[in-house]
Amino acid sequence: MIAGNTVPAAEYKSVMVIINPAAGIDRPILGLLNSQFKDTGIKWDVRLTHAAGDAQALARQAVADGYEVVAAHGGDGTVMEVANGLQGTSVPLAIFPGGTANVMASELGVSADLPTCISMVAKRTCSALDMDMATANDLPFLLRVGIGFEADMMKNADQEVKNRFGLLAYAFSAVNTLRTLKPSHYKIEVDGQPSEVDGISCMIANSGNVAIGGLQLSNKIDIADGKLDVVVFTDANLSTILNLSMSVITQADATAAPQIFHKQGQTITVSAEPHQSISLDGELLEADRVTASIMPHVLRVLVPAQQ
Repeated sequence: MIAGNTVPAAEYKSVMVIINPAAGIDRPILGLLNSQFKDTGIKWDVRLTHAAGDAQALARQAVADGYEVVAAHGGDGTVMEVANGLQGTSVPLAIFPGGTANVMASELGVSADLPTCISMVAKRTCSALDMDMATANDLPFLLRVGIGFEADMMKNADQEVKNRFGLLAYAFSAVNTLRTLKPSHYKIEVDGQPSEVDGISCMIANSGNVAIGGLQLSNKIDIADGKLDVVVFTDANLSTILNLSMSVITQADATAAPQIFHKQGQTITVSAEPHQSISLDGELLEADRVTASIMPHVLRVLVPAQQ
């Protein structure tokens, strides 16, 4: 969710588009870029990634070369890399969705339709938002750290199934993961204040987006509020899952449910006993405990002007 203030985007005249050709993209983008930017007075160029880390390096180079907007075309992994290359600068990030999952685009209210996204930037019908990023064990993230269920779901999602079915692959994996999920004891510290709670899954969230139709886990989880949220799901029986799902669908606050532990802070540390898998924006992280810290308002992003 976005509660932070947006401002009109500065008048820009150059855009660098960083494309991840391995992100499950099946829509041609060069023709769209050519047609949308034609006669706009905006200079545009593209760069392709070939390996992990390329998008971050290309984003930094685009800033050094004087480009005024850098766009990421790919999934959330590509967006994360470009964001990491832009953080701390005044150069805004534009998202042209193109991967299996595009949670960050959904969080920002950016359309999943590629021509619409490109048109927004080409016609300058956008605003700028200074959003938060965070680190977990000194590694940057945009969305969240998943401990337990989400990490296992990511780990168990087959790449071939993801390529074929997209987000449905995660639904298949989620069902299988729930069958074997076991509880853990979480030791949590929020800004130096300790808590302990038993649960089946935990997340440290900058974004509350659940990757389905723009639905939010809670309207309290805001990417521009200078805070992180730690959320623990204390059980996973069918009744709880149905109740929480209904809260999300009806835009109620799922974190207010009695089966949810929820706190906010700027620095959050979590460990689990027995150990659970950990993911960072969908990528598995090898660690016994996680310490996450917020970085307020370090990334400028372009969002639809009506927000």
